[in-house]
Amino acid sequence: MRISRRAFFGVASTITAGIFIGRPKAARARPPKAPLDPYGCLVDLTACVGCRKCEQACNKVNDLPLPKLPFDDPRPLEGKRRPMATAFTVVNRYHAGRRDERNNLIPTFVKVQCMHCQDPGCVSACIVGAMTKKDNGAAHYDVSKCIGCRYCMVACPFQIPAYEYSDPFFPRVRKCTFCYERITKEGGNPACAAICPVEGITFGKRSQLLEIARQKTKNNPARYLNRIYGEQEVGGTSWLYISREPFEKLGFLDLPSQPIPHLTETIQHGIFRYMWSPLTLFAVLASIMWTCNRKQITGESEYDRTVAKEDISLIHSWGDKGTDRKGNIK
Repeated sequence: MRISRRAFFGVASTITAGIFIGRPKAARARPPKAPLDPYGCLVDLTACVGCRKCEQACNKVNDLPLPKLPFDDPRPLEGKRRPMATAFTVVNRYHAGRRDERNNLIPTFVKVQCMHCQDPGCVSACIVGAMTKKDNGAAHYDVSKCIGCRYCMVACPFQIPAYEYSDPFFPRVRKCTFCYERITKEGGNPACAAICPVEGITFGKRSQLLEIARQKTKNNPARYLNRIYGEQEVGGTSWLYISREPFEKLGFLDLPSQPIPHLTETIQHGIFRYMWSPLTLFAVLASIMWTCNRKQITGESEYDRTVAKEDISLIHSWGDKGTDRKGNIK
């Protein structure tokens, strides 16, 4: 009896399902890992004028190379940009369709940087602990632990972390640091929030920022949508946005409310929480394969012995008849 591929995977699926279904649901659930009330930033997109002062301040604080065009040059706003190894934050310009009294399109400017998720996918994906979520809200990167696997880049739903491909010897993963040192040691604001000339970026505890955003959207419904981007997306983010225009028209991604690590870590923990689960699975599958192969070999041996007996009987019957001098059977 030979087991087919379809039958083999069918048995494997059944056993695997039994292992997971048989365990209590509470044991399989992944506990939340978000800080209780970290710091965050609230960006009011109706206030932003696209001056790019935030880009300039970020560049200076993080000692990044100067761009080819100066920060007061509007030409970079003509295309859509994303953060990279030499620019941790960028401002993009969008036209959502709204016009002024002269029928000119009214632009909306959007600041883009690491969202510092409450339960970051990059932290879950990092196999050496180079990415960690700090209590102050920062998704922090430790270059001394990084091995350059770049799993964090794949895991990020916002596609933010960048890699220093230009450095062949000591490349780093680069992204917004949330001005971790300024907040932790100096008690200050992130550089981009501190320099904003129109106060379009508010820094504070996340719970307070959510309350401010709710009050703004409630008190002025003609100016704001009744939505706070980052409140629920991927389990919540430390950077929050309010806007007059629909977020999908401003380059924001439509993401689920479940944290990115929830599914992947639940599966991993379900399999490896107890070592007997995978060991039992492999032992049962090996036993099935050994039994099937054993029956096949035994069946072939019985057939060979039967054929051999028939051949010997035939030879003996010929020998009894004898042959003449020319070798013909009598």
